[in-house]
Amino acid sequence: MNRRRRRINWFWVTVLLTMIFAVVYFDRYVAPDIQTPFVDTPTPTRAPESFISEAELYFGQGKLLQAIDSYKQAIRSRPDDPASYIAMARAQVFIGQYEEAKTSAENAILLNPNNSMAHAVHAWALDFQGDFLAAEASSKRALELNPNNALAHAYYAEILVDSYVSGSGPFDSIELAVEASRVALSLAPELMEAHRARAYVLEATGNYEEAIREYQTAITLNENIPDLHLALGRNYRALGVYDKAIEELTRANALNPADPLPDLYISRTYASIGEYAKAAQYAEQAIKDAPTDAALHGNLGVMYYHNFQWPEAAQELGLAIFGGSLGEDQIIEGLNLDTNTRTAEYYFTYAIVLSRLNRCGEALQIAQQIIGTIPSNELAVFNANEAIRLCQENLDNPPTATKEIAPDVTKGTPTPQA
Repeated sequence: MNRRRRRINWFWVTVLLTMIFAVVYFDRYVAPDIQTPFVDTPTPTRAPESFISEAELYFGQGKLLQAIDSYKQAIRSRPDDPASYIAMARAQVFIGQYEEAKTSAENAILLNPNNSMAHAVHAWALDFQGDFLAAEASSKRALELNPNNALAHAYYAEILVDSYVSGSGPFDSIELAVEASRVALSLAPELMEAHRARAYVLEATGNYEEAIREYQTAITLNENIPDLHLALGRNYRALGVYDKAIEELTRANALNPADPLPDLYISRTYASIGEYAKAAQYAEQAIKDAPTDAALHGNLGVMYYHNFQWPEAAQELGLAIFGGSLGEDQIIEGLNLDTNTRTAEYYFTYAIVLSRLNRCGEALQIAQQIIGTIPSNELAVFNANEAIRLCQENLDNPPTATKEIAPDVTKGTPTPQA
């Protein structure tokens, strides 16, 4: 009747306890981290401030496209913050995205119609689009909302200069610009745009040495803004300091390779010292950046002319004056003859080129148009008469393509836009 008790097998007890422990551990610590199939993985959301900080870092490094991308991410994260739109518009102006900058500023104004900074940047974007009256109105609104807005004063100074140069501003535009630039500096002596605006006013009034110092100060505040190096090179060129001009223009080109202006200014600089082969190379590069810009074709035509490439010069100058199609919806709008120094240059150079190619019927038409349209431009009229004289000689002695000294058509009255 007595059954013998079985002894406990401690080995299997240990195995069982270990399995129980493993199941509990798996349930508590491992299972929650296992991804459910076909379900999106939740990701942490970055704070808008982190995108702003990232954008400001990019801006300081001159990486404007990356800065704009970061501002866009900040806007997606917090679309009701006008500050992100304003900062992005400022970067877009510096990179040459003027229409986009205008839209960004307008979005900021929609969010807060009483934001002085939004109206200021809006005015600046309008200025670069040539809408000077609207730009001036936006500037005045910005200053009404905040008379101590240094950035608004700086932008207003630039707008007044541009309206003066275009002939559309008030008679005292320059005096008002001088005052606005001084106010901007007094309110914010460490503001890069304040020094830039002051330099721009000095440049417009022919004070190139002072302008250079102001541009250099602006560069010390942010050395990676291509527009500042472009302006500094422009002023060095105006003073005839061509080596430094090319150095600064090359720096601007490196910071913003897509901008045709550095190549254009380098081209004109080499032309100033008679190196027309190099001038033509940079003129060609400028066209690669902006193939539908008629003025760039005109500049290349001038360089070809001086390099005795007359058929090529005629082709490029014809595109500049009459326009044309490059295919793939690339249309060049021709330049109308007016008082603009460079436009007049393209016209009278074209007249001379045509006469040298014995295309005198076309040459005489251009020459007569110059004499009838801009009779006060002595250089243009002189070269138009020269084209007529050459055509008169061609009646008896057809020309040959011999290397002779060509009239200097690169000299003109310096302007802030050079």
